[in-house]
Amino acid sequence: MNCYCQSNISFSQCCEPFLTGQKQAPTAEKLMRSRYSAYATANIDYLKKTLAPESRHDFDTATTKKWAQSAKWKGLKIVSTSKGTENDNKGTVEFIATYEQDGEGLDHHEVSQFRKSESGEWFFIDGDAHTHREGEDPHHHHKPQQVVREAAKIGRNDPCTCGSGRKYKKCCGSLEAE
Repeated sequence: MNCYCQSNISFSQCCEPFLTGQKQAPTAEKLMRSRYSAYATANIDYLKKTLAPESRHDFDTATTKKWAQSAKWKGLKIVSTSKGTENDNKGTVEFIATYEQDGEGLDHHEVSQFRKSESGEWFFIDGDAHTHREGEDPHHHHKPQQVVREAAKIGRNDPCTCGSGRKYKKCCGSLEAE
């Protein structure tokens, strides 16, 4: 049987050794894939174990188990990864997990943060996520872009740009306040 995480590798060779504790995930992406497989198999203990200790305070075992068991897990797509290799201490994985709940196909789109402990174990810290209907454009929730000033900012006490010799706040700057 192919792995739930859609790696095209058998479950026994892919995520199962992580879920059973035989191996530790060597990268942030492999941990994320194994966590998806844990949801698909309702392995809630693994989900809690791989959650960073500082993030466990609001982990609700019963609710997580209910959601994992009630969803029909349909697929996983890795959108991007940043760092998170065996040589890194932090990493980011963006993914889309597709599932069905109450007859509706949904895509859970998330950008997850991971960190590696001093012992070499990867942990999921947190994620920025949203869910939308299956197949909807996942990028329709872009954050607003920061506006970058092209010219230097004029300080209130700088000489006015009109050339009057007065301070900006007493010249053209006073017009902006009106």
